[in-house]
Amino acid sequence: MLQRPQAIPDAPGSYQFKDAEGRIIYVGKARSLRSRLSSYFQHPAQLHPRTLQMMERAASVEWIQVRSDVEALMLEYNLIKAHRPRFNVRLVDDKSYPYLAVTVDEKWPRAVVMRGAKRKGTRYFGPYAQAYAIRETLDLLLRSFPIRTCSDAKYRRHERLGKPCLLFHIERCSGPCVGAVDEAAYAELVEELMGFLEGDTGPIVARIEAEMREASSALEYERAARLRDQLESVRLASERQEMVADSSEDIDVVGIAESELEAAVQVLHVRRGRVVGRQGFVLEKVEPLEPDGLVARALEQQYLETPLDYPREVLVPTLPEDLETYEEFLSERRGSRVRVRVPLRGRRRSLLEVAQSNANEQLQRHRMRRSSDLTTRAQALDELQGYLGLAEAPLRIETYDMSHLQGTDYVGSMVVMEDGLAKRSDYRRFKVTAVQGNDDYGAMHEVLTRRLKRLDEAPTPGVEGRPTRFAYPPQLLLIDGGKGQLNVGVQVLEELGLTGRVELAALAKQFEEVFRPGRDEPIRIPRDSAAIYLLQQMRDEAHRFAITFHRELRAKRARKGALDGVSGLGPTRRNRLVEELGGVRQVRAATLEELRALPWLPGTVADAVYDHLHPGARRPEPALR
Repeated sequence: MLQRPQAIPDAPGSYQFKDAEGRIIYVGKARSLRSRLSSYFQHPAQLHPRTLQMMERAASVEWIQVRSDVEALMLEYNLIKAHRPRFNVRLVDDKSYPYLAVTVDEKWPRAVVMRGAKRKGTRYFGPYAQAYAIRETLDLLLRSFPIRTCSDAKYRRHERLGKPCLLFHIERCSGPCVGAVDEAAYAELVEELMGFLEGDTGPIVARIEAEMREASSALEYERAARLRDQLESVRLASERQEMVADSSEDIDVVGIAESELEAAVQVLHVRRGRVVGRQGFVLEKVEPLEPDGLVARALEQQYLETPLDYPREVLVPTLPEDLETYEEFLSERRGSRVRVRVPLRGRRRSLLEVAQSNANEQLQRHRMRRSSDLTTRAQALDELQGYLGLAEAPLRIETYDMSHLQGTDYVGSMVVMEDGLAKRSDYRRFKVTAVQGNDDYGAMHEVLTRRLKRLDEAPTPGVEGRPTRFAYPPQLLLIDGGKGQLNVGVQVLEELGLTGRVELAALAKQFEEVFRPGRDEPIRIPRDSAAIYLLQQMRDEAHRFAITFHRELRAKRARKGALDGVSGLGPTRRNRLVEELGGVRQVRAATLEELRALPWLPGTVADAVYDHLHPGARRPEPALR
């Protein structure tokens, strides 16, 4: 039993929960260690399910007091990085994005594409989503800013030979290895290149244009032609950096899309009004997180070890918890005030929506990549067989969920996975008809009965004599819910004489626990396993499918209820009327003149619609023309 900590300081710091073996299982930070730690020792019913799960495994708690909130933030990050606690948010997508780097600490700085660990004395620009894009941009820029790109070994070799490499001859390098350029001129090239990569393109374009005009006036046409080509290269490279804000703005835009267990983060880097880089990563939500806590974790992942310059503003969808701490940390790193805020309107709001859209696409790609990978699917099915004690791997899994609103428009859904992939042609939707009021168990009983009673029916010939898809027997029935829903499934199997022929399991959302018939205790599948990911994916898909059907029925009922029984208003006219006016409420608010003005709606039908929606109201006479 975890003992309550005594004499906890009322000061900022980091705390660590440990299990019985002394391993750190969770690391947190707090402005007040006393207040934060005391919040964990509430009645279990008041704790978040994942927090309760962590507390059940914790045997002791320790803390480290620091001087400020920023120090607590840094300490928490370093401890998480060192120990990788199982109940902390984890970085799932470890993709290394390429940067364009300039080694400013060398006598003759060079431009190079870099990945991985960052080192001191190097300026980084980006990151870029694709390596080919950064190499094409660098090739364009070297025509105007010919600094070296060769390795130190190659530089020293040509320096000893006294002969430049091919890049010098094709004017992609100014030749510092053979003394073709002095240090001052070379340093100016480096500064102009870095200024361009930061988005400051105006002075560079103006300088090249002035030199081109000067060369042309001096009749130096070959030099003017080279400057013209340089100017075109600069403009092409500049076009790759989309102008999205005022030229004085340095901002980062953080977009977040989340599911129950994961979150995708996309960061757009805007410098001097241009998008100069983009970065994305996926976080596994092991710990319970509200939107403000998720934003805080995203900021930590992005900025605690970034090699890039810090912006003046960071735009986020929701303000992070402990906002002052994060603004103070970013301001210290930048050396001037940094604001974190939520844009409400205008161009910045549009930028945030773009980042949000990118994050949503990234999350969908991540989930599809995991689900479509053949090795992962095979591993998930094998793990399911082992964890659930099945006789064979469940090649066909059917998942069921219910949806309703206070007992109305009760529907059920069945989604199907074969070989670990969704088979949408086999999805089914059910209207629950025999249940009155809010009765999930009764609704589940009806849906399962309607599905399973067909297993013993003679298959109906389908395409090319094959049986109908609905009669194909599943290896596993998965129900969204806990023990209660599982017991309903067991009852249906007994009533239909299918016990032992169909495997059954229920996935409880609260703790992501799996219940099986004949077991009192739930099965806890490791959260990082392919098996639990497959079960969650199916549960979420069944929920989505049920919700979609439920909303369709509600919208249809609302539309029919208001305009049902109008003489001359059939389904086609009714749907067109609702769509053109923007909804049933707008149809009800329309005047008789507005209804009569619709060219495709007969006048008698317009009058009937108005009378139906305004019973007892005096109909205005048509205007004389």
